[in-house]
Amino acid sequence: MEAGTVIMILALLFVTFVAAGVYVGVKAVGAAKRGVDRTITQARRSVEDTTLRAKSFGQGGVAGELAQLRLSLRTSMRATQEALQAGVAEDASLSESIGLFERLSGHGRELDDDLKRLEREPDKARVAERLPDLRERTERVTHAADSLRWAARDRAQRFADDDLASLSAQIEVESGALRHWATSPDADTSPAADTADGAARTADGATGGAGAAGRSAAGPEAITARDPQRQTTYPWQKAARPEGTV
Repeated sequence: MEAGTVIMILALLFVTFVAAGVYVGVKAVGAAKRGVDRTITQARRSVEDTTLRAKSFGQGGVAGELAQLRLSLRTSMRATQEALQAGVAEDASLSESIGLFERLSGHGRELDDDLKRLEREPDKARVAERLPDLRERTERVTHAADSLRWAARDRAQRFADDDLASLSAQIEVESGALRHWATSPDADTSPAADTADGAARTADGATGGAGAAGRSAAGPEAITARDPQRQTTYPWQKAARPEGTV
């Protein structure tokens, strides 16, 4: 009976491991496929943008204008999409703007498909007749996309300016607090006072334990040393030289 139970448990563990391996393999294959598809899509988009740019500058007439309209539409829509997706991570209120942009993208894709079909249209006279309407539709879509993009950027800039102003005010207050010793009427900065203060600190060294306990009870020191292991580095800081280097 016990042997049968052990065999059953081992069989269940084996099936579980196999299922987990299959699941991980399927997920890995799916992720690789999505990566390949994304790379192919980006490459195709780059080739198509390059082709449109070459047509807009190298060809005149109807073909050149159609290429220019498609290039203007794609550039505006892509820039707006990137701006909104980057901003929504820090500002959740942009989610509604993304919803509006998705609706606008439907009109943009429909317009791009129309322009693409007209590029292959042999009757250029009929295409020329439709150019004013196509130009107006392109301007309406790109204007809407540009409005969303610049509104999102202005909003982010306003928040950054407000935060910088608040931070500057706090720094001014802290700077004034750090300089209170320089404006105190009771402060004595003469050399004799410095000598007397040094002697007093030497005498206090004999009772350092009691003095430390008293300072701990009274509160933390006004200035404390930083832990060099926990300091945050910034791109504009120079790397500190290791000891012993010239």
